[in-house]
Amino acid sequence: MSADRASTEPMDYRGRRVTIVEVGPRDGLQNERAHVATADKIEFVNRLSAARLPVIEVGAFVSPKWVPQMADAAAVFAGITRTPGTRYTALVPNLAGLERAVDAGVTEIAVFAASTDTFSRKNINQSIDASLAGYKAVCDRALAAGMRVRGYLSTAFGCPFEGEVAPERVADVAARLADLGVFEVAVSDTIGIAHPGQVPRVLEAVLARLPAGRVALHFHDTRGTALANVLASLPYGIATFDASSGGLGGCPYAPGAAGNLATDDLVYMLDGLGIETGVSLQAISEASAFIASKIDHRLPSRYAQAVSSGGWGLGARG
Repeated sequence: MSADRASTEPMDYRGRRVTIVEVGPRDGLQNERAHVATADKIEFVNRLSAARLPVIEVGAFVSPKWVPQMADAAAVFAGITRTPGTRYTALVPNLAGLERAVDAGVTEIAVFAASTDTFSRKNINQSIDASLAGYKAVCDRALAAGMRVRGYLSTAFGCPFEGEVAPERVADVAARLADLGVFEVAVSDTIGIAHPGQVPRVLEAVLARLPAGRVALHFHDTRGTALANVLASLPYGIATFDASSGGLGGCPYAPGAAGNLATDDLVYMLDGLGIETGVSLQAISEASAFIASKIDHRLPSRYAQAVSSGGWGLGARG
């Protein structure tokens, strides 16, 4: 739907359903300074499973030299208790990472491209074109093995090195990712620069190339606009959002980027709108409290802070 057709009346979302992709164990923990033990990562994932998250990104099969927090990804996958109905996914950068993921029993992976060449080179030392060529080989092999593949599209709302990014450029790379066979493109606000006035412009460009059912959104909350951005995207039919328990995370290659949109905050808001997620807010709150005890700073989630300070946990659905 275009912005000029959006109703000025409050929208009734009751009965609508949204899928939350929990990225805390990967995108959340990968940028934490404190070492988190393998056993604690396993417990964290198990608690997220107990919260009935439908998708949990457990880890990344990347070089331990560059992302040491992910060095034990295979051990974490081996140790978790897999709940029926929950998809457990991993990020892979190349064919070597894919082979490690296959050996670990992973059945769904994600690849990650960028909307700008500078960020792509800083992140994976490749241009956009080179990265997509590499991901074609990854996707081809993964799809042939019966695996599902998701695609992340970084810096879709702004780049820490190139600044503004044209929505048409975002749409073009999103379409190229889709052409590789990914079932979904997670259009990502890597540095938390997106605002509700910008989200419609990017979505209109992307949705001119891809159906809403193949588009997810991945917001960071650097400027406190992540929830407002979710609200701005709901009229466009977007029904999948990435979030991180407690607001863990950030990007090690995006200077100044704060944590992801907090799963706790997102579920609280969606519950209030009458949007179904199937996720237990109380159990998410407990998972956030657990992982908060394993790191060296307070979680940024507003809901987590309210609960930890003795605030009312109203709105929680067990």
